[in-house]
Amino acid sequence: MTEMSSGAFGIGGSTPAQELAKLSDMTEGVVGINKDEFSARVEKAQQLMRDQGLAAIYINAGTNLYYFTGTRWYASERMVGAIIPANGAVEYIAPAFEVDTLKGFMVIDGKVNTWHEDESPYQLFGQVLSKMGIDNGKVGIDESAAFFIFDGVRQAAPSFEYVNAKSVTAECRMIKSATELSLLQRAKDMTLEVHKAAARILHVGISVAEVEDFINQAHKAVGIPAGSYFCIVLFGEDSAYPHGVKSPKALALNDTVLIDTGCQLHGYNSDITRTYVFGRPSERQRQLWQLEQDAQIAAFEAAKVGATCASVDRAARDVLEAAGFGPGYDVPGLPHRTGHGIGLDIHEWPYLVLNDKTPLAPGMCFSNEPMLCVPGEFGVRHEDHFYMTENGPVWFTAPAHSIDNPFGYE
Repeated sequence: MTEMSSGAFGIGGSTPAQELAKLSDMTEGVVGINKDEFSARVEKAQQLMRDQGLAAIYINAGTNLYYFTGTRWYASERMVGAIIPANGAVEYIAPAFEVDTLKGFMVIDGKVNTWHEDESPYQLFGQVLSKMGIDNGKVGIDESAAFFIFDGVRQAAPSFEYVNAKSVTAECRMIKSATELSLLQRAKDMTLEVHKAAARILHVGISVAEVEDFINQAHKAVGIPAGSYFCIVLFGEDSAYPHGVKSPKALALNDTVLIDTGCQLHGYNSDITRTYVFGRPSERQRQLWQLEQDAQIAAFEAAKVGATCASVDRAARDVLEAAGFGPGYDVPGLPHRTGHGIGLDIHEWPYLVLNDKTPLAPGMCFSNEPMLCVPGEFGVRHEDHFYMTENGPVWFTAPAHSIDNPFGYE
């Protein structure tokens, strides 16, 4: 990427093939979650259950099942999951024809209780609890489980008091371990390199689909076989709409460019947005770009251990409201929360939003993205992530350098 003229961010003449050739695998030395850590997660969950008076929790296929047991399985219309008792060994529930496959994915071993296609997994659920010596009391149900699972078990095993298992699952998952932080850091480093490469292939007339395809291939080039986990590319006025438009426009000179993308490394997510101008920024683009970054920095500086998630959102919103935007969630202004937790789910607890009073604690990880949306003109979203330490927040990736040189090129 070179400067077209003073104060302009312009094309560098790179082709997608040239940029892909510059990228290399960034996964060397990456270490995933080991069995000891999975076991420690189960033990922590069991202590929380005992503290809260829960006899057991059911965790459904998806990220909760993986987090606690290392078992990768996608949720479907068939009940597949695990029961973690407050005391004792983890046991699984699965269709009989899936047993051998399921065992191949397990890290935490446990008995697999099976049901055939003409049998009720919900009755089986009650029977397993009874065999565990649990015939009544509070049982937590995975907050991500489909309603049909909750409805099925409460009808088949009505002797239990069913509650939301979030008080256990989220309490565990909100605080990241050193290994989790390392995986999140590497994933974000990879996506930032993809962002830099994507900026260098832009040219007048390039389509959103072309950029998205390049970003997908670039994520593969840095070591993610599945490519991008998601990708949003917006040009010009389209950038005012946080998650895109039905019919995106091609790139024109002096358009605002907003690219939001990420990948998954051992299941852990990156999610970075960069906004800049392809060409020469207008005074309006320059002003709002800087204002949005001021809001992002205010949120970061407000993130103190013990402060609430709400106070971080408030800090960002105050900057924008002082400049005449909003108020609240009104547009022109910041129409969504300032940020979200991140880990195995790209959006997870807690959230930097006005109604979340969760106190910030070491190990929590957040996006910081107080987007400024001006319908009819353009939008600006700077999205970087930080994690909490005993001494306050630390950036995973540094904020954009400037509107004229967003990636800090020499």
